Amino acid sequence: METLDNDSEYIARLNEIVSEAVKEQQLISERLFATEEPDTLGERIADKVAEFGGSWKFIIIFCSILLFWIGLNVFVLTVKPFDPYPFILLNLLLSCVAALQAPVIMMSQNRQEAKDRKRAENDYITNLKAEIEIRNLTRKVDLLMEEYYNSSKQIKATLEELKNK
Repeated sequence: METLDNDSEYIARLNEIVSEAVKEQQLISERLFATEEPDTLGERIADKVAEFGGSWKFIIIFCSILLFWIGLNVFVLTVKPFDPYPFILLNLLLSCVAALQAPVIMMSQNRQEAKDRKRAENDYITNLKAEIEIRNLTRKVDLLMEEYYNSSKQIKATLEELKNK
């Protein structure tokens, strides 16, 4: 019940925003985007890391480093490699990269989800205002058609009177 009450309050608030915008003849998008807060440094870093970590550039660079590391320890430094065959140091570094990269990507996904939610809310409000405006235009067209019909009836009546005279 509490969730339903919160949802109904939320929808009532959205309807209030639309009503005010209709009364003021203002674009809703101007009001919605004026309230957005700028991204923090941490949010921008998370987005950049997630963007780079999910790209082919990252995959190619990462595979190249892995192949270089393995080639260096197996073929070049055959006498005394700094990380011999089971590549324990390499596994440690890969674990650290994964441990740091996963939360950063999750932060970026959470931010994207919040942006998507806000975009959906903006779409809802815009659609609601468009529906109201369409209804108003339909009413105006109906009134004009009724006025046209009444005027044409009067003109016909006047013509009939003129014919009969």
